[in-house]
Amino acid sequence: MTYKRIFIIVADSLGIGAMDDAEKYNDVGANTFKHLSYAKADFSIPTLGKLGIGHLTDINNTPPATRPLASYGRMKELSVGKDTLTGHWELMGLYIKRSFPVFTDTGFPAELINKLEAETGRGFIGNYAASGTEIIKELGDEHMKTGKLILYTSTDSVLQIAAHEEICPLEELYRVCGIARKITLDEPAWTVGRIIARPFVGENKTNFTRTPNRRDYAIKPFEKTVLDSLKANGYDVIAVGKIHDIFAGEGITEAYKTKSNRHGMEEMIRLAKRDFSGVAFANLVDFDAVYGHRRNALGYA
Repeated sequence: MTYKRIFIIVADSLGIGAMDDAEKYNDVGANTFKHLSYAKADFSIPTLGKLGIGHLTDINNTPPATRPLASYGRMKELSVGKDTLTGHWELMGLYIKRSFPVFTDTGFPAELINKLEAETGRGFIGNYAASGTEIIKELGDEHMKTGKLILYTSTDSVLQIAAHEEICPLEELYRVCGIARKITLDEPAWTVGRIIARPFVGENKTNFTRTPNRRDYAIKPFEKTVLDSLKANGYDVIAVGKIHDIFAGEGITEAYKTKSNRHGMEEMIRLAKRDFSGVAFANLVDFDAVYGHRRNALGYA
């Protein structure tokens, strides 16, 4: 069957059961969809239920549909690793044989931090794995007093730098992150998948809030993906949300930033009303960034 348009929507971090290698990632028994559904007694997803999602796992108030309106299935990742780049790149046909380095338990080496300070002219605080919303509460006041930028990581292969927009203007934060990207590419052991600029606003730790001005500096896919093939053959490849950054712009013909999950879906609805030939590819990042990292099952639901 031939389609003129294909819409791909990634609900970031919304897993539907553990994989065979779950022990490697401390994920034994994981099933985000099932567990968050039971966190809310009146959980309701009637549209997805009609499409057949109840056939995939045990979901609260969502029995298998008698006559599902869509095809359904569970995909098992083949690549090594479980970070954002690995999953999205494999969706577009790129198999990852070696995982990107992570610094969850150790923080980044002093040599890297020293080089970053020397080349940016900025000081840094933090350098440990943390939730982005929690670390700005912990270190935001110190950052505002000293001007030192907050550097941290997570369970993903990322180096993140947070700064208050009034203390460190966006262009300065982006400059620093660009230098961090260059430095981490110089040494294979430091080559994290993404550098992420994490700006925030607020007066103190009681009301610090991250803004939509995030920017990702991903490494480029090391081989061509389906997106490149589509673009080369004259099709539209429309990126919504952080998709453009995940692929470092490779294979993308146009891109739209989003401020939230709702905004992402509004963009996809807008595109659905538009005439084009190709793919519209969206990532709904709030599921992970706002709810998943904080283990907020009720908010997620």
